[in-house]
Amino acid sequence: MNLQPLVVPGDSHAHRDDIGSRMGMWLFLFTELILFGGMFILYAVYRFSHFQEFQLAAKQLDTTVGTVNTLILLTSSLTVALSIVALREGRKGFSKALVAMTLVLALAFLMNKYFEWNHKFDAGIYPGSPDLLSQPDGVILYFGLYFVMTGLHALHVIIGAGVLGYMYWAIGQGIVRPDATVRLEAGGLYWHLVDIIWIFLFPLFYLLQ
Repeated sequence: MNLQPLVVPGDSHAHRDDIGSRMGMWLFLFTELILFGGMFILYAVYRFSHFQEFQLAAKQLDTTVGTVNTLILLTSSLTVALSIVALREGRKGFSKALVAMTLVLALAFLMNKYFEWNHKFDAGIYPGSPDLLSQPDGVILYFGLYFVMTGLHALHVIIGAGVLGYMYWAIGQGIVRPDATVRLEAGGLYWHLVDIIWIFLFPLFYLLQ
């Protein structure tokens, strides 16, 4: 007697949906890399043409603040990755706790960035300010790129935190569970992208002096 493997019709559909979701997420991440890649190229061009002025402007940033934010995001990447592992192992409560920890770290990053920006505004260094417009063209370009690129990155942090907040809720509701982790994996991929972008922003603005 030949025994045929049991095939559940819904399983194949779910598998195809998972593959489609992952491919869609990777395509979306690719477009994000193109966006920031263009900005990195623009930064390189302006830095080459205004090298000394970029060096002068970079000295006005606090390397310690940038380093702390880098450590925060690297830690958050670890916690979100561990949350996926924990959920796959069936440890739902621990997975939720790790997602919550990631959200706390995201908030810490944003608060740190807020105080850094606030300090720059108090010093009169912001786009269109009289103090900044009185500086050489290279300094104006540097801080223009600084506010646009770090501001856009902060927006991505906020969006990523929103996604992870939904994941926290979805794990509690059983929508995301040990046998269906693709949504949490997609959220984790987006968060890793946010971290990777910062890994490039940090040396460009805080270390190259």
